[in-house]
Amino acid sequence: MALTGRAALLAALGTLPVGLWDPSWTGVLAVNAPLALACACDFALAAPVRRLGLTRSGDTSVRLGETADVELTVTNPSGRPLRADLRDAWPPSSWQPGTEVAASRQSLAIPAGERRRLTTHLRPTRRGDHRSDRVTIRSYGPLRLFARQGTHRVPWTVRVLPPFTSRKHLPSKLARLRELDGRTSVLTRGQGTEFDSLRDYVPGDDTRSIDWRATARQSTVAIRTWRPERDRHILLVLDTGRTSAGRVGDIPRLDASMDAALLLSTLASRAGDRVDLLAYDRRVRALVQGRSAGEVLPSLVNALATLEPELIETDARGLTSTALRTAPRGSLIVLLTSLDPAAVEEGLLPVLSRLTKSHKVLLASVADPQLERMANARGTAEAVYEAAAATQAQSERHRIAEQLTRRGVTVVDATPNNLAPALADAYLSLKAAGRL
Repeated sequence: MALTGRAALLAALGTLPVGLWDPSWTGVLAVNAPLALACACDFALAAPVRRLGLTRSGDTSVRLGETADVELTVTNPSGRPLRADLRDAWPPSSWQPGTEVAASRQSLAIPAGERRRLTTHLRPTRRGDHRSDRVTIRSYGPLRLFARQGTHRVPWTVRVLPPFTSRKHLPSKLARLRELDGRTSVLTRGQGTEFDSLRDYVPGDDTRSIDWRATARQSTVAIRTWRPERDRHILLVLDTGRTSAGRVGDIPRLDASMDAALLLSTLASRAGDRVDLLAYDRRVRALVQGRSAGEVLPSLVNALATLEPELIETDARGLTSTALRTAPRGSLIVLLTSLDPAAVEEGLLPVLSRLTKSHKVLLASVADPQLERMANARGTAEAVYEAAAATQAQSERHRIAEQLTRRGVTVVDATPNNLAPALADAYLSLKAAGRL
């Protein structure tokens, strides 16, 4: 808060404790009269801070790793020019480390009755909602001997969305999808296919695809061709329990799972399938349902932006019950969870039959690439012990994956960089095989 009166002047001269005044010190003021007068004039000519008008505009959302520009308009309604330093306070994660001081502080000069617009460049390092705290302004007189300081609250929120780095794989996956859908019909049978067209029989075709009624009406044998069925229902289930908080490389497992979910949802919506999302640990953390193909990706990105791992054990029974209530019969349920032996054997396996009974189940898990490096390490006794531990951990994951496969679950176990394309390939393989 700015100081006023004699106490402020003498405090600035270093002769009087702030807030105190004693008539016996009047002589000090007389000796330093020229300086005191200069200070008084400087203080009087500093533009008032409380009367300033502040408004915000600019970006309200940004992808993680990109820059958001938030504009702050400062209006000076007083009759004195404003010479000030300004600090626009945001959470520390709104900037790259080490750049906060330079990015949040600016100098400005506004003539009387005018306004100026300042831009704050945010480059967030974490997902979620970043809210501005306050704007602090220090207004100086022309000699910069005294300053008035005040704080304004100018609320603004920037939502930081997942980066969707796996978007680069989308063109190649869409090209493969087009081969399966219409341009190159597939000869396959199963619940996940629908009739496409008739053509003449050629040696080597599956005789089960012969259309005998059509054959009776013409002189050649007619074969039905099939294509992957559209309008299937896909439920993406994100496990947000404690295992999702573990970091693999530079990111949590949950973030890698999110990226894979975004690629699969985009691909599936382009294929004409309906996509829903459920995030769960011991309660529903996010739920996206009933979105059209054009709304799926924006809705998922917005729902995932504020999602964080919870340091609690996931309730597998509750997750299963919620998924069964959410997904209609015959859906593809994609579980993005961990292959941790304890979590799977004690939590998921006992209730898995409830899901596989009426749905196709695909489980995707983030593998740690460090295990592969450790398993191949040699040269020292410590490296050999690490290799043995890594090999044992890999064997446990393979054992769990085999148990799930025997129960009818398709398992995808891949490193963070490979999980998204591997999950998309598994989805396309189900389409091509007529299982979806």
